[in-house]
Amino acid sequence: MTIHRTPQLAAIAATVAALFAGAAQAASATLEGWALMPANTFSEGPTSGQFANGAGGNPLPLVNKQPVQGFSGVLAGPTAGSYLFTTDNGFGNKANSGDTLLRMYGVTPDFKTATGGTGTVSAANFSTGAAMGGFTAGSYITLSDPNHLLSLKVQADYTRYYNNAANPLVDSSIRSGRLLTGADLDIESVRKDKNGNLWFGDEFGPYLVKTSASGEVLRREIGMKGVLSPSNEAVQNGSVLSTIANSGGFEGMAINPNGDRLYTLLEGTVSGDPAKTLRINAFNVDTEAYTGEQWRYKLEGAGTAIGDMTAINDHEFLIIERNGGTATSGTPFKKIYKVDLNKVDGSGNLVKTEVVDLMNIADPNDLNGDGSTAFTFPFVTIENVLLLDANTLLVVNDNNYPGVGGRNLGSDNTEFLKIHLATPVPEPSSYALLLGGMGLLGIVARRRRRG
Repeated sequence: MTIHRTPQLAAIAATVAALFAGAAQAASATLEGWALMPANTFSEGPTSGQFANGAGGNPLPLVNKQPVQGFSGVLAGPTAGSYLFTTDNGFGNKANSGDTLLRMYGVTPDFKTATGGTGTVSAANFSTGAAMGGFTAGSYITLSDPNHLLSLKVQADYTRYYNNAANPLVDSSIRSGRLLTGADLDIESVRKDKNGNLWFGDEFGPYLVKTSASGEVLRREIGMKGVLSPSNEAVQNGSVLSTIANSGGFEGMAINPNGDRLYTLLEGTVSGDPAKTLRINAFNVDTEAYTGEQWRYKLEGAGTAIGDMTAINDHEFLIIERNGGTATSGTPFKKIYKVDLNKVDGSGNLVKTEVVDLMNIADPNDLNGDGSTAFTFPFVTIENVLLLDANTLLVVNDNNYPGVGGRNLGSDNTEFLKIHLATPVPEPSSYALLLGGMGLLGIVARRRRRG
């Protein structure tokens, strides 16, 4: 349906939108479902953690195992209630994650709700969503570059990890399949395009990496002009200087409903940009190039980073903003905001509307069993948000395995939240439709009175 707006209607719609925004900010969200995946959840695979340190009573390495943790991006799964999560680089940086595979896992949480549910999380077949007994073959895909399309030197090209004679041999499965690891890329976001291909946002370049639905790289990585991390190979070999900090790359990335336009959100401020502003850039999937369109997202005073970005429609997005505070250290700031690419303030930054304060969620049924009817989500990194419907969000933390301190000094678990919004996040056209409907009702009422 095409909506024709008069200036008066547009003004009224803007007023109603402001009222809705204010109500959304004031209203508290409610925890509708909760589930937990234990920190020590593993999948089959080569030994991992040989270059990292254990924590929380969980020693490393993990012999013949990979951690099913560090969830940093989420897509809807093949069946209702199933989801596909991408893991990040592994144990935190290039130097300690060369034996950690870059994977996506099929997951099904059985949410504990007011009417039932176990609050547990199980493996799901990646392609069908069918229940599986564990995170074994079929529940995941592993990123690979069998055709040598990336320009990067990867662990699979070496005989020993990091090309160091003192290190263990690179696992034969990594070498034979040219599987990608956390020393090659730090994938922090993922989207599926209209053709069924996957696009990953990396922080080491930062790069965009295109793969097939099975995780096989389809082309050379795509950099962003003038944006380089200290982990970028060109920076490390002295060719250029970095312009963003480490972990400042594509933490957030959304895709429009048509699946032909990506929106990349940097986590760090580019050198020369206004303080605490982050760039959003549009990328054309068909031409595989940036369009030149750019916006600025400004962090709050208490905010230090973003965690994820997902589309509501073709111009409205949800963004997780946070700081490093937890229940055991500092003062946690964890919120979700809505932005509209068509609305900027006098400084040229996107106008933000608070949608959820993740440190202040109503939990009338005490779904997580902590004895409180107020739920908080104080983890260091919260990197997954998915709009399930106009009133419901899925939110999941990245637990940085075997990192500690989110809720206590043990290794953090991965918690899955289903959050009910007191006020929905409709498309702007919904206001016009609503007002149009109200206008028609008024006309009908007047005609009836006259009759």
